[in-house]
Amino acid sequence: MRTIYLMRHAKSSWQDESVTDFDRPLAKRGRRAATAMGRHLRDRQIAPAQILCSPAQRTRETLDRMEKYSAATAPVRYEKAIYLAEATVLLRRLTRLSDSLESVMLIGHNPGVETLARVLVDRPDEASGRQLGAKFPTGALAVLVADVARWHDVRPGCAELTAFVRPKDLPSD
Repeated sequence: MRTIYLMRHAKSSWQDESVTDFDRPLAKRGRRAATAMGRHLRDRQIAPAQILCSPAQRTRETLDRMEKYSAATAPVRYEKAIYLAEATVLLRRLTRLSDSLESVMLIGHNPGVETLARVLVDRPDEASGRQLGAKFPTGALAVLVADVARWHDVRPGCAELTAFVRPKDLPSD
């Protein structure tokens, strides 16, 4: 069994039109959401063995805020290939993970993250599946458990969606 935490970056700011897409920071709402998600990870004792993160500013800020409030101490790899990647690219990356890792968190962008979640999930449970089916909002986290012994065996339909958490589902300070 392998656990995959798929996260879409928190809400970014569109305030400064001169900033490139890659360099867009988080909006105030995004900063609050990333903080709330960090606390959620801490409270649920979620600690992935490795974190793969797009190097875009908004994904880095999302991770930084989450790490500040969670107990996450996993090694982080910032990989340019994750930036705006399609689901097929993200899936291929998962299949190349070391089998010594039991879990991974991937922080990226839509539509790739959402599509990957849909591709991997065999049969979403009723409540989580409806949420995932409706929308994968910024700052949301999908928790998938793949019934595979090796990362190389991760493929479409191999995982079960065990949780889908949106920032609006979490308490905020």
